[in-house]
Amino acid sequence: MNKSTITCSRCIYDSEVPGIAFDSFGVCNYCQQVVDLIAEYGTGNKKGMEKWLAIISEIKRKGKGRKYDCVIGVSGGTDSSYMVYLAKQYGLRPLAVHYDDTWNSAVASENIRKVLSDTEVDLYTYVVDNEESNDIFRSFFYASVPELGTPTDLALAEVLYRAAKEHGVKYVLEGHSFIEEGVSPIGKNYFDGKYIAEIHRRFGRVRMKTYPLMTFIQFMRWTLFGRIQKIRPYWYLQYSKEEARGFLQDTCDWTYYGGHHLENRLVAYSISTYLPTKFGLDYRNLVLSALCRQGKMDRDEAMAEYARPPASDPELIDYFIRRLGMTREEYESVMKKPPTFWWSYPTYKKRFEMLRPMFRILAKANIVPMSFYLKYCFPVDTTK
Repeated sequence: MNKSTITCSRCIYDSEVPGIAFDSFGVCNYCQQVVDLIAEYGTGNKKGMEKWLAIISEIKRKGKGRKYDCVIGVSGGTDSSYMVYLAKQYGLRPLAVHYDDTWNSAVASENIRKVLSDTEVDLYTYVVDNEESNDIFRSFFYASVPELGTPTDLALAEVLYRAAKEHGVKYVLEGHSFIEEGVSPIGKNYFDGKYIAEIHRRFGRVRMKTYPLMTFIQFMRWTLFGRIQKIRPYWYLQYSKEEARGFLQDTCDWTYYGGHHLENRLVAYSISTYLPTKFGLDYRNLVLSALCRQGKMDRDEAMAEYARPPASDPELIDYFIRRLGMTREEYESVMKKPPTFWWSYPTYKKRFEMLRPMFRILAKANIVPMSFYLKYCFPVDTTK
């Protein structure tokens, strides 16, 4: 850490984080952002519950007469698994949706089965072609950009919209909690459909046919014309990941997979090895900072934990190399290449910024996530 680096007095974000600023008490703007979101959404208090109950009433009203009234993306992880139970608790009729990028861990797949079997919720699964999926991930690796696992994130969003339209559903429930995870700065990690298509065009070998790419036009179709709303219940309700995990383990013998987003082997490799080794990026600070803000972890303890190198699994590295059809020499050669970042490629970023007033309205109406508006619709300092 540089001697001139400033660290937030409340969390462990420091002055190296893109877009960060500190008030006179040394508290960063990302901590203040959480405070502002709690006030706006009423997270965990009466205001939040009233908003949530109003949303529930509207979901039931619009879904009347249909088999399902909402869709929920499931990964086998804590947040999405608990979301299924939460929806059932409030009398909703969810359809679980899973995008299979063919890199799921066995634990994640079994967790999905256990949760849906116990709740008697139907599953809609979209499986991308295995070779095509590998080729997309290999393209991002060869491009030496950080967003190795993000094609799955965008594909899931597209598949959720498709499933909702197919079944006449107007609500997508997402398991994100800004209390537990914060709203991550863009910085050196960004993705959209144009970016993914361009990376694959330059470095791919297999034609993109089954991958559900969300273009800008598709995004507008789902939001402006489809009016499919994205609701994040944990933004309104009191939610604890630890309590949710305990509930799942007791209720359906759900199995913990070891860490944030580690239910997918590609993402596990990216977080534990690829990002820290090649880019010096360690996103453990998101969760550790969230724990500090909640008073669940002492700040000095969090900083000490963050100072320890992420645990890298040699078997996972071998699996990554084997799945992508590389030799060890080829892998090492790419890992030594200079990093490249999203601003070197065509993206929709400037378009999102230009349409910021429209996206603010859509975010307020839950048509697009508020986190999308906060992260994608403002200029970013790319010099850090």
